[in-house]
Amino acid sequence: MGAAAVEAVEGQGRLVEVEPSALVGERRPAGEEKTFRSYDPEQVLLLSPVLSEWLPEGHLAYFVSDLVETGALDLSAIYDSYGEGRGYPPYDPRLMVKLLVYGYATGVASSRKLERATFEDVAVRMLCADQHPDYRSIARFRGRHLEALGELFVQALRLCERAELVGLGTLALDGTKLRANASRHKAMSYERMLRAEAQLDAEIAEIRANVRALLSEAEAVDAAEDERYGPDRRGDELPEQLQRREQRLERIREAKRALEAEAAAREEARRAGACAFFCVSVGD
Repeated sequence: MGAAAVEAVEGQGRLVEVEPSALVGERRPAGEEKTFRSYDPEQVLLLSPVLSEWLPEGHLAYFVSDLVETGALDLSAIYDSYGEGRGYPPYDPRLMVKLLVYGYATGVASSRKLERATFEDVAVRMLCADQHPDYRSIARFRGRHLEALGELFVQALRLCERAELVGLGTLALDGTKLRANASRHKAMSYERMLRAEAQLDAEIAEIRANVRALLSEAEAVDAAEDERYGPDRRGDELPEQLQRREQRLERIREAKRALEAEAAAREEARRAGACAFFCVSVGD
């Protein structure tokens, strides 16, 4: 090879030279020299957190909790169905009713997604007092108390109307306005009162039908997810080899090393190809 060819190849080598550390070395943390607010994912809270203080004032979850805790919703039919059985106690019906009412009011019908929300959604964690019923328990509770839950939703929506709300989250009244004309018009004729009561009964029946459709939809969603994931899987679980943190970190390191090796191999092949091209060009 002539001197010109050697010089051209060496020059090309200098043009495509890539520092090995840029491919396989340890990278410095991004933004290490910048200034940001303190952030420590491993920080330990010195004071016990008060879950009810984690939400902004006026949040829907507070309203749902108040509906249950004040006794505005009558849970007696649910409580009466339980006896003093043996074994592990069931979840408190107040918790389960809050979870279902808030979940359906925010458009979450899937029992699996409701279980996930008990871990990931601050509002749901507050309503459940940081307890985490699994999706099977949620589905069983709904199935066992289907009729009582339907009536509780009707009660909740009627209370929303009286509180001058258009609905409960996404559970709107569908344009229906429940009218208690008997209380608003004291000097009402008997005939007019009968018409008002009939109208009220019709509107309540419409809400009750909508609630039944909602609960039926929730059951259908759970059945479809049982078919898709299997009855014993939630569907969002990590693979077995990634369940533990030590295993996850090692797999991430392995994947990173593999990607860096692939990048180094591609760069080496590119440089070899460029060198061969220039050698042929100079030879010609």
